[in-house]
Amino acid sequence: MTHQYAVEISLTRLASAGELHRARHRVMFAANAEGTRLMTVQSGKSLGRALRRLRRRLGSVLPIDVLSTHYPDRHGHVLLNVVLSRRADAQIRREAAASGSRPGEVLRERITASLAREQRERHHRLESQLRRLLTHHTPEEVLACAAGRLL
Repeated sequence: MTHQYAVEISLTRLASAGELHRARHRVMFAANAEGTRLMTVQSGKSLGRALRRLRRRLGSVLPIDVLSTHYPDRHGHVLLNVVLSRRADAQIRREAAASGSRPGEVLRERITASLAREQRERHHRLESQLRRLLTHHTPEEVLACAAGRLL
């Protein structure tokens, strides 16, 4: 039985109008305003097969960086479909062999560490900007402004 999966397509660069036109002849999708992220629905017997099928259909017409499931699974994980350069693939395989783990596990650890690092950096930038705001404004003013902006 085949299922339908929501897939997010992240592009390495802005897709040209011609690339998007050619891709639309192969797959229906919605693009964000910048044209760097697309959303589509792909059928497949499994999630992995759906991502591989989509990459085969669009890989030659779009500069695809990453395909990912849009909705997390029951464990809170998303599935990524990434094509690595030969150099990166060899490096990950060497590291996996040296540590006695699988290449997919090494890649997962690297991605997880990178996301955690980015999250810490974003949090640090936010705290830094907040400290600067609080040198010129009261906490109440900052909170009222943020609440007004969010609502």
